[in-house]
Amino acid sequence: MDESTLAVPEPAPPAPRPHDPPAVALGNASLLGVGYLLLRRRGLAVLAVAVTVVLVSRLVSTASPSYEVAVGVWWTAVIAHGWFLARAGAGQGVGRGALRGQRLVALGVTLPVLLAVGLLRFDASRVGESVAEARERGDCAKVESAQGGVWFGHRMADAPLTARGDEVVEDCRRLEMAGGQLTTGLTGDTASLEGGFETLASVLAQPGNERTVETALTRFLRGLPAKDPCATVAVTDWLRERKRSHDVLDQSAATARRTAPAALVACGDDLMGRSNWKSAQAHYKRLLDQYPGDGLAGRARTGAKKATLGIELANVRNLLAPGTGSQPAYCSKPAKYSGAKPMGKGTNRALFYGQDTYGEAHSDKLPGSWKAADATDAVLVVCMGADTFGSSVQTCPYRPRGSGSTTYVTFRKIAVPVKVYELRTGKLVSRRTLQIGGSSCPAIITYYSGSSGPGPASNRYVSAATSDVRSAFRPLVNR
Repeated sequence: MDESTLAVPEPAPPAPRPHDPPAVALGNASLLGVGYLLLRRRGLAVLAVAVTVVLVSRLVSTASPSYEVAVGVWWTAVIAHGWFLARAGAGQGVGRGALRGQRLVALGVTLPVLLAVGLLRFDASRVGESVAEARERGDCAKVESAQGGVWFGHRMADAPLTARGDEVVEDCRRLEMAGGQLTTGLTGDTASLEGGFETLASVLAQPGNERTVETALTRFLRGLPAKDPCATVAVTDWLRERKRSHDVLDQSAATARRTAPAALVACGDDLMGRSNWKSAQAHYKRLLDQYPGDGLAGRARTGAKKATLGIELANVRNLLAPGTGSQPAYCSKPAKYSGAKPMGKGTNRALFYGQDTYGEAHSDKLPGSWKAADATDAVLVVCMGADTFGSSVQTCPYRPRGSGSTTYVTFRKIAVPVKVYELRTGKLVSRRTLQIGGSSCPAIITYYSGSSGPGPASNRYVSAATSDVRSAFRPLVNR
């Protein structure tokens, strides 16, 4: 029998681990490197996750569509790369059980990720529609409420859409700031008005903001007229002079035209109450110039006349005020007060001003019915000059005690130069010299030695009684 040699067979090399290209591609579609882990390429899996984190973080922080495209490109790239790696390393005779297990693992990871992203994008789209609808209605409160539901998941799933919602919210907040400026502007602060309208214009320049801007503008315009009519005038003046922008902001001009007439009259009335006659007159005249056909034109004309009287009265009172001279300025620079009564028959009440204490003494003797208390009560203004000697009444001899010499003293009337002005016109109606009579040649006269020589002065005034003074002044006030 032949002898045979039996060799121990060498063990067969292990069969390569089967890799399923669809499973690897599906695993990489999760962007979590699952496909690379199925290939036992841990380094590539870590790198894939790192790149995904960087791209997603940049997408969320910048909301740039370019990063959204980059994420899509990266997603496609890792899917394709996993597919080709799996095909290149696929073993022979792959069993159905191994294939099924890899695919289930990949599907179990990727499907929830894709479903989550899809649901988040859908929800972000729903929020975006709510924001857009609220903006179309001009409702900034609803805009902020809707956008308030956005969280990190929405921003990761659809960053550009959520960023647009953030922009709408920011525009609404700018409109809120503009509203605060415009509210301040209702106090007459035109700088705040200008700032508010500049903000409105800048928000309006962004497409889609017409209704929200209109709502903010309408809210401001409803604040007109303001509580202070003079502040309202300042606002309507600014709106009237504002350069037209040919957009929704020009609605303010129509409101200004409706509001200005009543504000001008009311402000004029307020200024009249504070005796600010010139400013009041200016407001009334502006209404007549700018809105001559308005229903308040008649009231404005009446107010302008009253303001004119106020200006005249203030001027007259200023001229009649005591000055540095002996007489008020009115006596040399008369002015009219159209509100005064005209001269007429009977007693014309007058304001009397003397150049010295003698003039005041004369006016003190006049009856109260002749004297006015103020320019509003006067018809005439009587300016009295310094007393001088008038006509001779009687000359009498006097002999000083202890002396034998005789001195003759002539008693003369009191001559008072007067100028009489009609207050209503400011015109000089009389210029004469009154002569006040009185008693003369008393039994005894008193004098001071040395004042006029060794004896009494040769001329002396008569002693005028109250009746004498009244008789002299009566023709001035009684017609």
